[in-house]
Amino acid sequence: MSVSTFSFPTTILFGAGAAAGLPGELDKRGLSRPLLVTDAGLACTPLFARVAALAPGAVVFSSVEPNPTERTVLEGVACYQQNGCNGIVGLGGGSPLDAAKAIRLKVTHELPLAGYDDLLDGGAHISANLPPYIAIATTSGTGSEVSRSTVITIAATNRKTVVFSPHLIPSLAIADPELTLDLPAHLTAGTGMDAFTHNVEAYISKGFHPICDAIALSGARMVWESLPRVMAEPRDIEARAQMMMASMMGAIAFQKGLGATHSLAHPLSSDCGMHHGTANAVMLPFVLDFNRVAVSARLADLEAQFGGGDIANQVRDLNQRVGIAPRLSDYGVAEAALPALADKAIQDGCHQLNPRPCTREDLLALYCAAL
Repeated sequence: MSVSTFSFPTTILFGAGAAAGLPGELDKRGLSRPLLVTDAGLACTPLFARVAALAPGAVVFSSVEPNPTERTVLEGVACYQQNGCNGIVGLGGGSPLDAAKAIRLKVTHELPLAGYDDLLDGGAHISANLPPYIAIATTSGTGSEVSRSTVITIAATNRKTVVFSPHLIPSLAIADPELTLDLPAHLTAGTGMDAFTHNVEAYISKGFHPICDAIALSGARMVWESLPRVMAEPRDIEARAQMMMASMMGAIAFQKGLGATHSLAHPLSSDCGMHHGTANAVMLPFVLDFNRVAVSARLADLEAQFGGGDIANQVRDLNQRVGIAPRLSDYGVAEAALPALADKAIQDGCHQLNPRPCTREDLLALYCAAL
Protein backbone atom coordinates (compact mmCIF):
# COMPACT_ATOMS: atom_id res chain seq x y z
CA MET A 1 0.00 0.00 0.00
CA SER A 2 1.48 3.32 -1.05
CA VAL A 3 1.09 6.58 0.86
CA SER A 4 -1.05 9.16 -0.89
CA THR A 5 -1.85 12.79 -0.12
CA PHE A 6 -5.25 14.38 -0.75
CA SER A 7 -7.42 17.10 0.75
CA PHE A 8 -11.06 16.80 1.79
CA PRO A 9 -11.62 18.93 3.79
CA THR A 10 -8.11 19.12 5.25
CA THR A 11 -4.81 17.70 4.12
CA ILE A 12 -4.63 13.98 4.90
CA LEU A 13 -1.49 11.87 4.73
CA PHE A 14 -2.95 8.37 4.42
CA GLY A 15 -1.55 4.87 4.21
CA ALA A 16 0.61 2.29 5.94
CA GLY A 17 3.82 4.00 7.04
CA ALA A 18 2.38 7.52 6.79
CA ALA A 19 3.51 8.37 10.33
CA ALA A 20 7.13 8.33 9.13
CA GLY A 21 6.35 11.61 7.38
CA LEU A 22 5.88 13.46 10.68
CA PRO A 23 9.39 15.02 10.87
CA GLY A 24 9.05 16.58 7.44
CA GLU A 25 5.57 17.87 8.22
CA LEU A 26 6.82 19.46 11.45
CA ASP A 27 9.67 21.13 9.56
CA LYS A 28 7.26 22.45 6.90
CA ARG A 29 5.30 24.26 9.60
CA GLY A 30 8.28 25.39 11.65
CA LEU A 31 7.19 23.32 14.66
CA SER A 32 10.41 22.94 16.61
CA ARG A 33 8.69 22.61 20.00
CA PRO A 34 5.17 21.19 19.67
CA LEU A 35 3.00 20.11 22.58
CA LEU A 36 2.44 16.35 22.11
CA VAL A 37 -1.02 15.62 23.54
CA THR A 38 -1.95 12.04 24.42
CA ASP A 39 -3.36 9.95 27.27
CA ALA A 40 -1.52 8.19 30.09
CA GLY A 41 -2.23 4.70 28.79
CA LEU A 42 -0.88 5.35 25.32
CA ALA A 43 2.13 7.24 26.70
CA CYS A 44 3.43 3.97 28.19
CA THR A 45 3.37 2.03 24.92
CA PRO A 46 5.98 1.28 22.24
CA LEU A 47 3.65 2.94 19.74
CA PHE A 48 3.94 6.23 21.60
CA ALA A 49 7.72 5.90 21.86
CA ARG A 50 7.89 5.29 18.13
CA VAL A 51 5.94 8.44 17.28
CA ALA A 52 7.58 10.59 19.98
CA ALA A 53 10.98 9.73 18.52
CA LEU A 54 9.84 11.41 15.30
CA ALA A 55 9.29 14.67 17.21
CA PRO A 56 12.34 14.95 19.50
CA GLY A 57 11.63 18.59 20.38
CA ALA A 58 8.12 17.87 21.64
CA VAL A 59 6.86 18.56 25.16
CA VAL A 60 4.62 15.68 26.27
CA PHE A 61 1.23 16.32 27.87
CA SER A 62 -0.34 12.95 28.75
CA SER A 63 -3.11 13.81 31.21
CA VAL A 64 -6.11 13.40 28.90
CA GLU A 65 -8.97 11.34 30.36
CA PRO A 66 -11.31 9.01 28.41
CA ASN A 67 -13.87 11.86 28.51
CA PRO A 68 -11.75 15.03 28.38
CA THR A 69 -12.67 17.81 30.77
CA GLU A 70 -12.28 21.56 30.79
CA ARG A 71 -9.82 21.26 33.71
CA THR A 72 -7.51 19.06 31.64
CA VAL A 73 -7.74 21.42 28.68
CA LEU A 74 -6.66 24.35 30.85
CA GLU A 75 -3.78 22.30 32.27
CA GLY A 76 -2.70 21.61 28.69
CA VAL A 77 -2.85 25.31 27.84
CA ALA A 78 -0.66 26.09 30.84
CA CYS A 79 1.84 23.40 29.77
CA TYR A 80 1.91 24.84 26.24
CA GLN A 81 2.57 28.37 27.46
CA GLN A 82 5.08 27.49 30.20
CA ASN A 83 7.21 25.48 27.78
CA GLY A 84 7.15 27.96 24.92
CA CYS A 85 5.47 25.57 22.50
CA ASN A 86 4.75 26.71 18.95
CA GLY A 87 2.21 24.13 17.76
CA ILE A 88 0.39 20.95 18.72
CA VAL A 89 0.58 17.27 17.80
CA GLY A 90 -2.32 15.11 18.98
CA LEU A 91 -1.77 11.35 19.21
CA GLY A 92 -4.45 8.85 20.11
CA GLY A 93 -8.15 8.22 19.77
CA GLY A 94 -10.90 10.78 19.94
CA SER A 95 -10.20 11.90 23.49
CA PRO A 96 -6.60 13.12 23.01
CA LEU A 97 -7.40 14.53 19.57
CA ASP A 98 -10.42 16.43 20.89
CA ALA A 99 -8.48 17.67 23.92
CA ALA A 100 -5.69 18.85 21.61
CA LYS A 101 -8.23 20.83 19.56
CA ALA A 102 -9.57 22.52 22.67
CA ILE A 103 -6.06 23.31 23.95
CA ARG A 104 -5.26 24.79 20.55
CA LEU A 105 -8.37 26.95 20.74
CA LYS A 106 -7.69 28.23 24.25
CA VAL A 107 -4.06 29.12 23.51
CA THR A 108 -5.28 32.07 21.43
CA HIS A 109 -8.93 32.57 22.46
CA GLU A 110 -9.88 34.18 25.76
CA LEU A 111 -13.52 33.22 26.38
CA PRO A 112 -14.26 30.36 28.78
CA LEU A 113 -14.90 27.13 26.87
CA ALA A 114 -18.62 27.42 27.63
CA GLY A 115 -18.61 30.60 25.52
CA TYR A 116 -17.87 28.47 22.43
CA ASP A 117 -20.78 26.03 23.00
CA ASP A 118 -22.33 25.16 19.64
CA LEU A 119 -25.81 25.39 21.20
CA LEU A 120 -25.09 29.09 21.80
CA ASP A 121 -23.62 29.61 18.32
CA GLY A 122 -20.22 29.81 20.00
CA GLY A 123 -18.43 29.05 16.76
CA ALA A 124 -19.02 32.67 15.75
CA HIS A 125 -16.39 33.64 18.33
CA ILE A 126 -13.70 31.33 16.87
CA SER A 127 -11.21 32.85 14.43
CA ALA A 128 -8.45 31.44 12.25
CA ASN A 129 -5.89 32.66 14.78
CA LEU A 130 -4.83 29.18 15.93
CA PRO A 131 -1.44 27.48 16.15
CA PRO A 132 -0.65 24.63 13.71
CA TYR A 133 -2.08 21.27 14.72
CA ILE A 134 -1.12 17.82 13.38
CA ALA A 135 -3.57 15.08 14.40
CA ILE A 136 -2.40 11.45 14.37
CA ALA A 137 -5.14 8.87 14.95
CA THR A 138 -4.47 5.54 16.64
CA THR A 139 -8.09 4.34 16.42
CA SER A 140 -10.71 4.21 13.69
CA GLY A 141 -13.75 5.75 15.33
CA THR A 142 -14.29 9.43 15.99
CA GLY A 143 -12.56 10.78 12.90
CA SER A 144 -11.51 13.74 15.05
CA GLU A 145 -8.39 14.04 12.91
CA VAL A 146 -10.50 15.53 10.10
CA SER A 147 -13.54 16.95 11.90
CA ARG A 148 -14.40 20.52 12.76
CA SER A 149 -15.67 19.82 16.27
CA THR A 150 -14.45 18.91 19.72
CA VAL A 151 -16.45 17.46 22.63
CA ILE A 152 -15.39 18.48 26.13
CA THR A 153 -17.12 18.04 29.50
CA ILE A 154 -17.40 21.60 30.80
CA ALA A 155 -17.99 22.57 34.43
CA ALA A 156 -20.42 25.38 33.58
CA THR A 157 -22.78 23.06 31.69
CA ASN A 158 -22.02 19.80 33.58
CA ARG A 159 -22.36 17.92 30.32
CA LYS A 160 -20.45 16.96 27.21
CA THR A 161 -20.37 20.18 25.23
CA VAL A 162 -19.79 20.41 21.47
CA VAL A 163 -17.59 23.20 20.13
CA PHE A 164 -17.91 23.49 16.35
CA SER A 165 -16.07 25.64 13.82
CA PRO A 166 -14.33 25.05 10.47
CA HIS A 167 -11.30 26.72 12.04
CA LEU A 168 -10.92 23.71 14.36
CA ILE A 169 -10.06 21.36 11.50
CA PRO A 170 -6.46 20.17 12.05
CA SER A 171 -3.75 21.58 9.81
CA LEU A 172 -2.83 18.01 8.86
CA ALA A 173 -4.24 14.56 9.58
CA ILE A 174 -1.86 11.60 9.54
CA ALA A 175 -3.85 8.40 9.09
CA ASP A 176 -1.55 5.39 9.33
CA PRO A 177 -3.39 2.06 9.76
CA GLU A 178 -0.21 0.48 11.13
CA LEU A 179 -0.85 2.49 14.31
CA THR A 180 -4.12 0.57 14.86
CA LEU A 181 -2.80 -2.98 14.45
CA ASP A 182 -2.42 -3.66 18.18
CA LEU A 183 -5.64 -1.99 19.32
CA PRO A 184 -7.47 -4.30 21.79
CA ALA A 185 -10.53 -6.08 20.42
CA HIS A 186 -13.09 -4.26 22.59
CA LEU A 187 -11.71 -0.88 21.51
CA THR A 188 -11.59 -1.95 17.87
CA ALA A 189 -15.27 -2.91 18.11
CA GLY A 190 -16.37 0.18 20.04
CA THR A 191 -14.49 2.68 17.90
CA GLY A 192 -15.58 0.87 14.74
CA MET A 193 -19.22 1.13 15.72
CA ASP A 194 -18.68 4.80 16.50
CA ALA A 195 -17.56 5.30 12.90
CA PHE A 196 -20.55 3.28 11.69
CA THR A 197 -22.96 5.40 13.76
CA HIS A 198 -21.43 8.63 12.46
CA ASN A 199 -22.04 7.55 8.88
CA VAL A 200 -25.55 6.21 9.50
CA GLU A 201 -26.74 9.18 11.55
CA ALA A 202 -25.24 11.66 9.11
CA TYR A 203 -27.09 9.98 6.23
CA ILE A 204 -30.50 10.12 7.90
CA SER A 205 -30.10 13.51 9.64
CA LYS A 206 -32.10 16.58 8.61
CA GLY A 207 -30.81 18.88 5.95
CA PHE A 208 -29.75 18.87 2.31
CA HIS A 209 -26.17 17.81 1.70
CA PRO A 210 -25.88 15.25 -1.13
CA ILE A 211 -22.07 15.25 -0.93
CA CYS A 212 -22.13 14.23 2.73
CA ASP A 213 -24.91 11.73 2.01
CA ALA A 214 -22.80 9.99 -0.62
CA ILE A 215 -19.78 9.89 1.68
CA ALA A 216 -21.88 8.58 4.57
CA LEU A 217 -23.42 5.75 2.54
CA SER A 218 -20.02 4.62 1.33
CA GLY A 219 -18.48 4.94 4.80
CA ALA A 220 -21.22 2.88 6.42
CA ARG A 221 -20.74 0.12 3.84
CA MET A 222 -16.98 0.12 4.43
CA VAL A 223 -17.48 -0.43 8.16
CA TRP A 224 -20.09 -3.13 7.52
CA GLU A 225 -17.63 -5.02 5.33
CA SER A 226 -14.34 -4.34 7.15
CA LEU A 227 -15.07 -4.32 10.89
CA PRO A 228 -15.89 -8.05 11.06
CA ARG A 229 -12.71 -8.73 9.05
CA VAL A 230 -10.60 -6.77 11.52
CA MET A 231 -12.21 -8.52 14.49
CA ALA A 232 -11.41 -11.90 12.92
CA GLU A 233 -7.88 -10.95 11.86
CA PRO A 234 -6.59 -7.93 13.80
CA ARG A 235 -3.46 -7.53 11.67
CA ASP A 236 -5.30 -7.37 8.34
CA ILE A 237 -3.72 -4.09 7.19
CA GLU A 238 -6.09 -3.63 4.25
CA ALA A 239 -9.16 -3.97 6.48
CA ARG A 240 -7.55 -1.66 9.06
CA ALA A 241 -6.97 0.91 6.31
CA GLN A 242 -10.61 0.63 5.21
CA MET A 243 -11.74 1.22 8.79
CA MET A 244 -9.49 4.25 9.15
CA MET A 245 -10.86 5.73 5.95
CA ALA A 246 -14.47 4.97 6.97
CA SER A 247 -13.83 6.73 10.28
CA MET A 248 -12.66 9.88 8.50
CA MET A 249 -15.58 9.68 6.09
CA GLY A 250 -18.01 9.59 9.00
CA ALA A 251 -16.45 12.69 10.54
CA ILE A 252 -16.51 14.49 7.19
CA ALA A 253 -20.16 13.49 6.67
CA PHE A 254 -21.42 14.53 10.09
CA GLN A 255 -20.77 18.18 9.33
CA LYS A 256 -24.32 17.71 7.99
CA GLY A 257 -25.50 16.63 11.45
CA LEU A 258 -25.97 13.63 13.76
CA GLY A 259 -29.04 12.58 15.72
CA ALA A 260 -30.64 11.19 18.85
CA THR A 261 -28.19 8.30 19.15
CA HIS A 262 -25.40 10.71 20.00
CA SER A 263 -27.55 12.73 22.41
CA LEU A 264 -28.30 9.49 24.24
CA ALA A 265 -24.71 8.25 24.13
CA HIS A 266 -23.00 11.38 25.48
CA PRO A 267 -24.45 11.11 29.03
CA LEU A 268 -23.86 7.35 29.04
CA SER A 269 -20.13 7.99 28.74
CA SER A 270 -19.83 11.10 30.93
CA ASP A 271 -22.09 9.79 33.74
CA CYS A 272 -21.94 6.00 33.48
CA GLY A 273 -18.45 5.43 32.11
CA MET A 274 -19.53 3.62 28.94
CA HIS A 275 -17.18 3.84 25.98
CA HIS A 276 -18.74 6.37 23.61
CA GLY A 277 -18.69 4.11 20.57
CA THR A 278 -20.14 1.20 22.53
CA ALA A 279 -22.92 3.45 23.83
CA ASN A 280 -23.68 4.46 20.24
CA ALA A 281 -23.73 0.83 19.16
CA VAL A 282 -26.23 -0.17 21.87
CA MET A 283 -28.57 2.79 21.30
CA LEU A 284 -28.47 2.91 17.48
CA PRO A 285 -30.95 0.07 16.74
CA PHE A 286 -33.56 1.58 19.07
CA VAL A 287 -33.17 5.03 17.52
CA LEU A 288 -33.44 3.59 14.01
CA ASP A 289 -36.74 1.94 14.97
CA PHE A 290 -37.91 5.27 16.44
CA ASN A 291 -36.94 7.14 13.26
CA ARG A 292 -38.53 4.77 10.74
CA VAL A 293 -41.75 6.77 10.39
CA ALA A 294 -39.73 9.84 9.39
CA VAL A 295 -37.08 8.42 7.06
CA SER A 296 -38.27 5.06 5.75
CA ALA A 297 -36.77 5.64 2.29
CA ARG A 298 -33.34 6.47 3.71
CA LEU A 299 -33.43 3.43 5.97
CA ALA A 300 -34.33 1.33 2.92
CA ASP A 301 -31.19 2.66 1.21
CA LEU A 302 -29.10 1.45 4.14
CA GLU A 303 -30.89 -1.89 4.29
CA ALA A 304 -30.17 -2.50 0.61
CA GLN A 305 -26.47 -1.82 1.18
CA PHE A 306 -26.30 -4.44 3.92
CA GLY A 307 -28.11 -7.21 2.08
CA GLY A 308 -31.75 -6.53 2.88
CA GLY A 309 -33.83 -6.95 6.02
CA ASP A 310 -34.72 -4.62 8.86
CA ILE A 311 -31.94 -2.08 9.51
CA ALA A 312 -32.29 -2.17 13.30
CA ASN A 313 -31.92 -5.94 13.31
CA GLN A 314 -29.02 -5.70 10.87
CA VAL A 315 -27.22 -3.41 13.33
CA ARG A 316 -28.00 -5.74 16.24
CA ASP A 317 -26.48 -8.58 14.24
CA LEU A 318 -23.37 -6.52 13.49
CA ASN A 319 -23.02 -5.70 17.19
CA GLN A 320 -23.23 -9.39 18.03
CA ARG A 321 -20.64 -10.29 15.39
CA VAL A 322 -18.13 -7.81 16.81
CA GLY A 323 -18.77 -8.71 20.44
CA ILE A 324 -20.87 -5.78 21.69
CA ALA A 325 -23.54 -6.75 24.23
CA PRO A 326 -27.06 -5.56 23.33
CA ARG A 327 -28.32 -3.92 26.53
CA LEU A 328 -27.36 -0.96 28.72
CA SER A 329 -27.69 -3.22 31.76
CA ASP A 330 -24.86 -5.32 30.34
CA TYR A 331 -22.63 -2.29 31.02
CA GLY A 332 -23.88 -1.62 34.54
CA VAL A 333 -26.39 1.12 33.73
CA ALA A 334 -29.12 1.11 36.39
CA GLU A 335 -32.79 1.87 35.80
CA ALA A 336 -32.67 4.52 38.53
CA ALA A 337 -30.13 6.51 36.50
CA LEU A 338 -32.30 6.82 33.39
CA PRO A 339 -34.35 9.96 34.29
CA ALA A 340 -31.19 11.96 35.01
CA LEU A 341 -29.62 10.68 31.80
CA ALA A 342 -32.70 11.79 29.86
CA ASP A 343 -32.41 15.25 31.44
CA LYS A 344 -28.91 15.55 30.02
CA ALA A 345 -29.75 13.96 26.67
CA ILE A 346 -32.44 16.52 25.91
CA GLN A 347 -29.90 19.30 26.59
CA ASP A 348 -27.50 17.78 24.04
CA GLY A 349 -27.72 19.50 20.66
CA CYS A 350 -27.24 16.44 18.45
CA HIS A 351 -30.91 15.40 18.57
CA GLN A 352 -31.94 18.72 17.02
CA LEU A 353 -31.00 17.30 13.61
CA ASN A 354 -32.60 13.91 14.24
CA PRO A 355 -35.09 13.24 11.43
CA ARG A 356 -37.91 12.74 13.95
CA PRO A 357 -38.29 15.39 16.68
CA CYS A 358 -37.50 14.17 20.20
CA THR A 359 -38.93 15.12 23.57
CA ARG A 360 -37.33 14.28 26.90
CA GLU A 361 -40.00 11.57 27.29
CA ASP A 362 -39.02 10.08 23.91
CA LEU A 363 -35.38 9.92 24.97
CA LEU A 364 -36.28 8.39 28.33
CA ALA A 365 -38.40 5.77 26.53
CA LEU A 366 -35.45 4.92 24.29
CA TYR A 367 -33.22 4.45 27.34
CA CYS A 368 -35.86 2.24 28.94
CA ALA A 369 -36.20 0.15 25.77
CA ALA A 370 -32.43 -0.36 25.63
CA LEU A 371 -32.01 -1.22 29.32
